[in-house]
Amino acid sequence: MADTRRHASPVKIVHVVYSFGVGGLENVIVQLINRLPADRFEHTVLALSTVSDFQQRVNRPDVRFIALNKPPGHAVGLYPRIYRLLRELRPDVLHTCNLAALEVVPLAWLARVPLRVHAEHGWDAHDPNGRNPRYQRLRRLYKPFVSQYVAVSRDLDDYLGRAIGVPATRRSLIANGVDTDTFAPAHGARQAVPGCPFQPGWHWLVGTVGRLQTVKNQPLLARAFVRALRENPAMRDTARLVIVGEGPLRAEVEQVLAEAGMADLAWLPGARHDVADVLRSLDLFVLPSQAEGTSCTLQEAMACGLPVVATAVGGTPDLVNEGVTGHLVPPDDEAALAQALAQAFDQPDVVARQGLAARDQAVQRFGMRGMLRQYQQLFDPFADPINA
Repeated sequence: MADTRRHASPVKIVHVVYSFGVGGLENVIVQLINRLPADRFEHTVLALSTVSDFQQRVNRPDVRFIALNKPPGHAVGLYPRIYRLLRELRPDVLHTCNLAALEVVPLAWLARVPLRVHAEHGWDAHDPNGRNPRYQRLRRLYKPFVSQYVAVSRDLDDYLGRAIGVPATRRSLIANGVDTDTFAPAHGARQAVPGCPFQPGWHWLVGTVGRLQTVKNQPLLARAFVRALRENPAMRDTARLVIVGEGPLRAEVEQVLAEAGMADLAWLPGARHDVADVLRSLDLFVLPSQAEGTSCTLQEAMACGLPVVATAVGGTPDLVNEGVTGHLVPPDDEAALAQALAQAFDQPDVVARQGLAARDQAVQRFGMRGMLRQYQQLFDPFADPINA
């Protein structure tokens, strides 16, 4: 298509989320803001509830963050304010993420926003498989106002077609991308991260990174770790647990470990800004989620050359090649996860090969450039392809 059809001025995008905190969805928005060509795109982030310090990861000074501090429930009382904001901002693109932000789309249609893109990044604990009839009805109700849908995994894309009735022409499957330069294996001996009481190379470190909330299910990992050490006493000398993240499940995780007398065998540092270094210090990455779309942290762990044990939910089976890059277990199965941990501990040569394969797969399939190119084409179809 000729360049004469391109926008004369930058494309204005308003990204709408329920809250802008620490998470994979928010990380995708950060990458889009930081990496899409600055001369072609302007960004505003609209959070229906709150904006956290995670906004500091945006390195562009011209990005506006707006928090509406919405109370629980629908945002009906905020509709007039949202409508006025959209009329003031006059975006070319509205980019809503997940069900909680979907109710903004009709307002954008009313405010004459030309392109309304809705992205599904995964399920939450209230509807881990997308089967809630009420939520399905809401998605169908809002469907006529959405210009184009994005799904980050094949199962979400299938759901939009099968359960919501979105035709293939209005669906784009765009997997989350990972920075495979930042998230890369350690060069030389692995180093301990500041504050960690355990020593890579001496201790066998199994860990996870993510918000401590129900859908991520870190207590399952804590229980499986305890069980693995009880059933395999040789593990107790060197096996250690690392759980990075903060959230409402922290107390439950700590209770599981304390009651087992294993609190000193675990490190729970809260949220960290050096996630790549934390991942590089591990021997095994575990994703114990009840539901997932495409887990950014799982992709980052694989890019760091880590073998993986993960629950077979959502888009995770598309990422983990069973027996090649790691091992899949059923969700909420403490015994199966404990067995997988023990097996990884006992087979260092196997998991080392799996880590190499995971890195290769991350470079070939999860590269940041591919994700950016697809989003750029979606947001600005007449722009030159991204080459960075």
